[in-house]
Amino acid sequence: MASPQQTKTGALDRHANAHDASHFLLIPQAVAVPTNAGEVANLMRISAARGLPLTLRSGGTSLSGQAVSDGLLVDVRKNFRGIDVLDGGARVRVQPGVTVRDLNARLLRFGRKFGPDPASEAACTIGGVVANNSSGMACGTTDNAYRTLESLTLVLPSGTVIDTGAPDASARLRELEPVLFKGLGELAQRVRSNPASRATIERQFAMKNTMGYGLNSLLDFDDPVDILAHLVIGSEGTLGFVAEAVFRTVPRLAHATSGLLVFKNLEAANTALPALVDSGAATVELMDALSLKVGQGLTQVPAVVRDLAVDQHAALLVEYQSGSIAELADLNANAMTLAGSLGLDEPAEFSQNAKVRAELWHLRKGLYTSVAGARPQGTTALLEDVVVPVPALARTCLELNTLFNKYSYANSVIFGHAKDGNIHFMLTDKFASKDELDRYSAFTEDMVDVVLGEGGSLKAEHGTGRVMAPFVRRQYGDELYAVMRRIKELFDPPGMLNPGVILDQDPKAHLRHIKAAPPEVDPEVDRCVSCGYCEPVCPSKNLTLTPRQRIVTLRDMETARRAGNTELADALAKDYEYSGVDTCAVDGMCQTACPVDINTGTLVKHLRTKNAGKVESAVWGTAAKHWGAVTQGAGLALGVAAKVPAVAVLPVNRLGRKILGEDTLPLYSSDLPAGGKARRRPAPAGVPTAVYFPACVNVMFGPAGEGSDGVQLSFEQLCAAAGVHLLVPEGISEACCGTPWSSKGMAAGLAEMHAKTLTLLREATLEGDLDVICDASSCTEGLLHAIESEVLTPGQKPLRVVDAVAFTAEKLLPLLQESSQGGEWERVESLALHPTCSSARMGLNPALVQVAEAVAESVQVPDNWGCCGFAGDRGMLHPELTESATAAQAADVVAMDAVAHASCNRTCELGMTRATGEDYRHVLELLADAVLGKVPVTGA
Repeated sequence: MASPQQTKTGALDRHANAHDASHFLLIPQAVAVPTNAGEVANLMRISAARGLPLTLRSGGTSLSGQAVSDGLLVDVRKNFRGIDVLDGGARVRVQPGVTVRDLNARLLRFGRKFGPDPASEAACTIGGVVANNSSGMACGTTDNAYRTLESLTLVLPSGTVIDTGAPDASARLRELEPVLFKGLGELAQRVRSNPASRATIERQFAMKNTMGYGLNSLLDFDDPVDILAHLVIGSEGTLGFVAEAVFRTVPRLAHATSGLLVFKNLEAANTALPALVDSGAATVELMDALSLKVGQGLTQVPAVVRDLAVDQHAALLVEYQSGSIAELADLNANAMTLAGSLGLDEPAEFSQNAKVRAELWHLRKGLYTSVAGARPQGTTALLEDVVVPVPALARTCLELNTLFNKYSYANSVIFGHAKDGNIHFMLTDKFASKDELDRYSAFTEDMVDVVLGEGGSLKAEHGTGRVMAPFVRRQYGDELYAVMRRIKELFDPPGMLNPGVILDQDPKAHLRHIKAAPPEVDPEVDRCVSCGYCEPVCPSKNLTLTPRQRIVTLRDMETARRAGNTELADALAKDYEYSGVDTCAVDGMCQTACPVDINTGTLVKHLRTKNAGKVESAVWGTAAKHWGAVTQGAGLALGVAAKVPAVAVLPVNRLGRKILGEDTLPLYSSDLPAGGKARRRPAPAGVPTAVYFPACVNVMFGPAGEGSDGVQLSFEQLCAAAGVHLLVPEGISEACCGTPWSSKGMAAGLAEMHAKTLTLLREATLEGDLDVICDASSCTEGLLHAIESEVLTPGQKPLRVVDAVAFTAEKLLPLLQESSQGGEWERVESLALHPTCSSARMGLNPALVQVAEAVAESVQVPDNWGCCGFAGDRGMLHPELTESATAAQAADVVAMDAVAHASCNRTCELGMTRATGEDYRHVLELLADAVLGKVPVTGA
């Protein structure tokens, strides 16, 4: 590869990348991060020459052990994220590191979507979907990767690169890989000339089926290059690397209605299946009683689940989709009529409401991780995935429950894609002792007999992996198993590409390398199941560690300590301080993606509290007592620095960072503004509508652009224009939401600041009669946390906090539009909008967009939007974090070429200004410019 830094052999890197979502664990010897297909080809040649096993890894959400390795683990997510929309969205060229959600977001404007729709779409990548032939809730066997593939660019283990869509692809394959070309043709003839083989393949692949290799390609295609392309689908990284693929997309039906049908038991639910499938339902998702019980403990719980007294119940989540509202209305009416005839245990209700539907799908999509997160402490969760013909589904579910009881697997859940006869079930145990492994082995043997006895497949969509590799021969028979072995030999003669996956002669292979139950490290994260859903939203994902990696490496550190392996524990700890703690933005975005509601930022805050020295704690304790002087002093310092050449400031600043530490003293940059103005204000002339809590960050960092008034004055001007009076509390200079202490883990200083600020607000709001309005989204969220910490006395009202953006959208805009003849102020042509992590967490973004649309004719949020990583002062302590977090988004912003740029939090505005070179201002500043007819402040 181009740089030695692309190969990582340190303990932290190897352990961080070792864990995927499965119940298997292998520690790689090294982790490689190639930048292009050529480098992957070089790695494969080296792997073959040295006999070094090589495993490709993208999203790491696979559940069957196909993304773990004790050889060379190759990260093909980080640098393979290209999307090229073709033919108005009818086709798309995409690289393996793109998540399904990001791909669908890009296709949304064209009214199209990717065919496969796995529940893990927020985190799983195209590479994994291709490798596993993943399907999902609606795509079935018609819109999966196999059926929608047009062509792919494949890197073979020999290093040969073939674009199967090229006009000369077949000739090129014949020339460069003559043995492979000839062998594929011979295998096709072998299968086609054997009636038993043909019949088995046609029966197996009439269902969802990811067990073994996709032998249907030997029947479906004639040209060896087409057979090659489709054999690679579902090959789990054992035949080559798909550097990019071209897919036909499917229409995105814009209208849907969803409902949860509750039955008295599993048998009743399965009995209703044929009628629901015949009614045209797009999805029919099964959830058993335990699934519903776990769902009751989640956030965003649908009312029908929350209020259900669960006994033996089962539920079907049913959705109808349509391209027209009129057709959907008919489908909805028919659905209600049908539901009334199914003997439901609770009245049915279908809804087109986006919020209601989102709650239903949040329950279903997070089901595995939620159930696994609720497992008993000290156990490992193991998820299986099987399919049977739909008429056999009810019987199979009952037989599985019999096996759960026989082998004493308590709390085992059954859920899945009932429309396709595809169900998942989960077992929890330690899987460590001989007795535990013997029990699991015996259960598996019986389960295999049940599924194959019903004419099913042992893997429907999760891939064979390591967990079912010993049973491929039993499902297909000796002849087709021999065909599969020949396929592997033709593609990968040395056998170094993901060995042990799909094909394994060891009948006990599925009992090896099972991940030990993780040790307790922190109550906030102990329920983590390593699903990886958090990773795409993490700002440090391309720099150091993701939330999942922070958790698993901390667990591995603790495991090593308990085992007496101090060498490994110390090696992990050595790099963890910077990678795990210092470069975490503690922005909480991971919590928005986590099905079990883990905020890894809370873990990092706990670690910072634990690591805080007495001197640092004392400094922050003093700051809490004299906050007005601190903020004013910081603002004055920046004001002075802005007038002095950077060449005079930076040497002193860097020397101070060297002495005090890079995580203690911020790095000065010439793009930082001068300090702002004081927050205090005289009492309002009229009766106040609300209490205004201007954020102290605007005192330290002044507004962007020459002549800008800043958000406090702009918001006050908007309120004045709308006839709204605000009260800024006496003593505001000494108050703060507490975020600086919280993010640094300074518990004592945080408690003092919370007490001071809450006392101030109690008095100013007349004991909670008035709302508190804050003008920086992260500070609004900080105040909400401060209020959560308050212990109320009997009868005492809780304080209410509203962000200034939400207040403006709900209260001010209608008044301003009324006083301005319908809001006929001049709008700027275009605006690039940066929501913040806090605005996303608080559900503020719809209001933010509403205000932005009052400012500009066109408002765009970048496709690659995410947390900027500035995180208070984190972007000044570690500017590399913001640089990494904003790289993709900054490129989007440059391409937009917008006239104005806005956000809703001053430090985030600083981060985006640094990333793009454009002045980001608070959206309320821009609104004030427009409403009051001021000349817009734009440019650097």
